[in-house]
Amino acid sequence: MRYRILYITALMVAGFLLITSRTNWGQRRIIQPISKAGRYWSGPDVARSAGLSSDELNNIDIYKTAHLATVNITSTVYRRTIFLEIYPSKDQGSGFLIGGDGKILTNNHVVANERQLEVTLSDQSKYKATLLSRDEANDLALLQIAPRKKLPWLRLGDSEGLQVGQKVLAIGNPFGLDGTLTTGVVSALARDIRGENDTRLEGLIQTDAAINMGNSGGPLLDSAGDVIGINTAILGPNGGSIGIGFAMPINRAKLMLDDLQAGRKRPRLGVSVVPVAGDYADALNLPTQGGLLITDVERGSAADHAGLRGGTQTVQIGNAQLSVGGDLIMSIDGHPVDRDDAISRSLARKHAGDTVELTIFRSGRTMNVRVKLGEAGPV
Repeated sequence: MRYRILYITALMVAGFLLITSRTNWGQRRIIQPISKAGRYWSGPDVARSAGLSSDELNNIDIYKTAHLATVNITSTVYRRTIFLEIYPSKDQGSGFLIGGDGKILTNNHVVANERQLEVTLSDQSKYKATLLSRDEANDLALLQIAPRKKLPWLRLGDSEGLQVGQKVLAIGNPFGLDGTLTTGVVSALARDIRGENDTRLEGLIQTDAAINMGNSGGPLLDSAGDVIGINTAILGPNGGSIGIGFAMPINRAKLMLDDLQAGRKRPRLGVSVVPVAGDYADALNLPTQGGLLITDVERGSAADHAGLRGGTQTVQIGNAQLSVGGDLIMSIDGHPVDRDDAISRSLARKHAGDTVELTIFRSGRTMNVRVKLGEAGPV
C-alpha cells in the first residue's frame, strides 16, 4: 500500500514537470497577473495622458486655472419662525475673481440679503465681503474682499459674438460641492425668463452644461478660458439640472463695471413686454411685422414719464393669455425690433440720462416717442 502511494505521487510529479517544461505555462506565467501592479484583469496598459483627446486636454487646462479664481459665497440672513423667533439661515452661491485685488462678480440674488457675506476661496481661506454695486435688472452684483495676497483672476470675454453650438464650461459650487466643473454647448441665445420677485431677465444665454442650486454667480467660460456669461438660473425640480440653464451675458457686467468706475448708474426703461408678430399681431389688429407689446409700465419710471401705455385687458389668443391694449414698440433708435431682447441690447450701449427714440403703434397709428432713460435701482 505504501509503495502504491509513492508510485502515484511520483507519476503526478513527473507529469507536472513534463507539462510545465513543454508549454509557456510556467511559474513565471502563473504569478504574472497578480504581480503586475496587483491587477486581476488583462489588457494593454493605458498611458496617463496619451489617450486624452484635444478637447479633454482643453477642459483640463481651463479648469486648472479657472477653478482657482472661482469662489463660494455664503450669505447669512435672519428669518422668523412661526413663533416669531429669529434665527440665522445661510444661503450659498458662487462667484469669480476679476482682479488680483479681490473684486468678485456674482448674481444679485446670491447677495440679495447682504447682512453678512463670507467668501471662501479655492484654498479654503475665508474673507468678509462688502457689496460695491448691484444691477438688479440684470441680476448682477460686485463684491470686494481684502485679500492677504494677490489672487488669481479670470479674463472677461465678449458675449456679443456667441454662436449656438460652441463649447462652454461652467464652474461653481452646486449643493456646496466646491470647484465642480461641467461642460456643454450654447443651446440658444436671447432667452427671456422670469427671475426672482417676478422680475424679467432678458437676452440670456441658454446652455445644457449642468447648472444646479449653488452654481448661481459662477463663471460660464468659452474654450479659450474667458468668461462669456454668469450662471444665473435653471429650469428643473428642486434646484436640479435637466439640461436647461441660463447665464447672463458678460457684456452686461462689463457695462456695470464701466459705469461704476465712471460714477454712473445703469439705465432703465421700466416696461414689461412680450414679442408679438404674425398671426398673433393680426388677431390683435396690430401690424403683422410685429414688435414688442408693452404689457405693463412701472409707475414713476422713464417709460411712465414719457407716456408709454401698458395693457388694459387680458385676452386668450390660441394657447396664450396676453395683456393687450398697450403700445407696440416697432423700432428703437431707428432699428427694427426683430429680437426678443431688443430693449436690453439697446440699453446696453447707453447710460442713465441718455435718450432713446421709440417708434410705437397705438390706436391704429404709428408715432415716435422720445424717452429719457432713468436709473436702475440703488445699491
